[in-house]
Amino acid sequence: MKRCALLAGLALALFPVLVSAQGTLNDLEQDFGGRVSLTLDKKLAKGIHLALDGEARVTDRFRDFGRYQAGIGMTYKFNPTFKAGAGYQFIDKKTGSTLTWKPRHRFYLDGSATFRAGEWRLSLKERLQLTHRNVNNPYQDCPNSLALKSRFKAAYKGLPDWTPYAYVELRNVFNDPRCSASWNTATRQYSDYEFLGYSDAYANRLRASLGAEWKINKQNVLDFFVLTDYCKDKDIDTNARGTTLKSLTWDQAFRLNLGVGYTFSF
Repeated sequence: MKRCALLAGLALALFPVLVSAQGTLNDLEQDFGGRVSLTLDKKLAKGIHLALDGEARVTDRFRDFGRYQAGIGMTYKFNPTFKAGAGYQFIDKKTGSTLTWKPRHRFYLDGSATFRAGEWRLSLKERLQLTHRNVNNPYQDCPNSLALKSRFKAAYKGLPDWTPYAYVELRNVFNDPRCSASWNTATRQYSDYEFLGYSDAYANRLRASLGAEWKINKQNVLDFFVLTDYCKDKDIDTNARGTTLKSLTWDQAFRLNLGVGYTFSF
C-alpha cells in the first residue's frame, strides 16, 4: 500500500493532471465586531404591524464601520401560531479586497410558525430574499441573488421582564454562477472554461445567537445578544468576456459580534 501511494504521488508530481473546477479553500478569516439597531413598530390594525428599522455594523475589531442598512416591512398575524410578512431593505456595505462601498437592494417574504411548550416558545421562520446589486462582471457575480434563510428559535417566557433566547440559522443560496473547467497541475492554469449560468446552490452561512430581551414597558424593549457567524462563499475570477477562468476559490470567515437593539412600539 505504501509503495502504491508513493508511485501515485510521483505520477502526480511528474505529469500534468486535469481536474474539474472545484476550487481551493482559503484560510479562515476571523473578526470581532458589533451591531446596533433601531426599530419603530406601528400597529395598524389587529394582527397587522408596520415596521421601520435601521442598523449599523462595526467590523475589524471595532475599528471600522462595515455596513449600514435601513428598511420597511409589514407583518400579518393570522393566529397565535402563524405569521407572514414582506419588506424591503437598502444595504450599503464594504466588499472586496479594496473594501469598496457597494449598495444593494433586498426584497423579502417571511413565514413563521410558533409553538408553546410550557414557558417556552419554539418558532421556525423561513425568509426568501432577492438581493439586487450592480456587478462589474456578470460571470463572477449574480446581479440578483436568491437565498433562503431558515431559523429555529427557542425563547423562555417565564420571567416578568426578561426573555432569554437562543437560535440557529442556515442560509442557502440558489443561483450563484456555475462553471466547468480543467485544472492543469503543471502549468497551474485553468482551461476548457465554460460558463453554465446562475444555477449553483449551496449552504453558505451558519449563524447562532444567545441573547435576552428586556421589556422596559409596553412601548420600549432592549435586546442584548452575542452572535456567531460562519460564512463560506465562492469567489470566481474571469476575464471581462467570460472566456477565461483565472481562479476559483472558496472564502471562509468566522465572525463574533456583540449587539444591542432597541424597539419602540406604538
